[in-house]
Amino acid sequence: MRIEQLEYIAAVTHYGSLRRASEQLHISQPALSEAVTKLERELGVTLLDRRRTGARISRAGRELLASMVEVLDAVDRLRVAAGAQETLSHVVRVGTVNAGTASLLFPAMHELQAEHPGATVEVRNLQQDEIRTGLVEGALDLGLVNLLDGDDIAPDLVATRLRRGRPVAVLPTGHTLAARSELEVDDLRAESFVAMRSGYLMHRFAHRLFGTALPPSWHVTDGAEMGKMMVAEGLGITLLPDFSVVGDPLERAGLITARPIAGDRTAVTMVALRARSARASVSTDALLRAIVDRTDESVARRSAS
Repeated sequence: MRIEQLEYIAAVTHYGSLRRASEQLHISQPALSEAVTKLERELGVTLLDRRRTGARISRAGRELLASMVEVLDAVDRLRVAAGAQETLSHVVRVGTVNAGTASLLFPAMHELQAEHPGATVEVRNLQQDEIRTGLVEGALDLGLVNLLDGDDIAPDLVATRLRRGRPVAVLPTGHTLAARSELEVDDLRAESFVAMRSGYLMHRFAHRLFGTALPPSWHVTDGAEMGKMMVAEGLGITLLPDFSVVGDPLERAGLITARPIAGDRTAVTMVALRARSARASVSTDALLRAIVDRTDESVARRSAS
C-alpha cells in the first residue's frame, strides 16, 4: 500500500470520476485506474464501481474512506512537523513583558535579519511567570523581564542584565500634570489610573506605592503596550519603567510623556533570561548579542550627554 493510492481514491471521491481525478492529479487515467486496482487486490475489497458512465466510489470504499482520510491527515501532519523541525534552529521564540521592545528588541531583530536572513523571531507578549515557565519547559528561547531589587532569579535560569531604571508616571503630553518636573503620589491618586494586571511587576509596584489608598478610578490592562495606548487616549495615568517609555513610538510622536515620582527611589532592572540547560541556536545567540550591543550603545549615549 502506498500513500498515493489513498490520495487517488480521495481524489476520485472528491472530483466524481477517474477522468477528472486524473486531470487534477496530472497523471494518465489508465495509470490511476491501475494503481487503484492494485490497492483493491491488496485490501480484498472493491473501492470503485466502474461503469460506462464513469467510476464512482463503492459502498465499501465509502466505509473505508474515513480511515483513508485519517491516514492522509496524519501524513500531512508529519510533513509539516518535518518542515518545522528543519527550520527550528532559525526560529527564536522570545517572551517579553514589552519593556524595551521598541527600543531594544525591534532594532535587534533588524540586525538579526541582516546577519541571518533566514532567521525568524516569534515575539510573545506574556507575564513574567509565563516567561519563566516557557524558558524552563523549552517553549521559549529568550525572555525579557523586569525585576525589582530583591527579586530572585530561578536557579535553572541565567540572566543577562540589560538596563536599570526607575518607575515613572506616564501621562498624556497635554495633561496639566505634564508641566511639573516630578509628581507626588497624591497627584497620581487623584487621577484615573491605568494599572497592569496581576502578575506584572508594575502591578506589584503600584500597590506598594499607593498602599491601601488606591486611586478611585482604576482601569486594568494586560501589558505595557496597551497601557501606553490607553494613556495616549486619555483614559488615565499609568506607572512603567522609564526605559519602557523613552524611545517608544507614542513618546516619539509626542502623545505620551513620563515624569519621575517624588521621593521614590525604587530601581527596576530589565534582564534577558535563558534556560541554564538549554542549547542555544546560532540565531538565539545572535539576537541576544544584538540586544546587548543595543543596550551598550544607549548607555554610551547617556554617558556622553
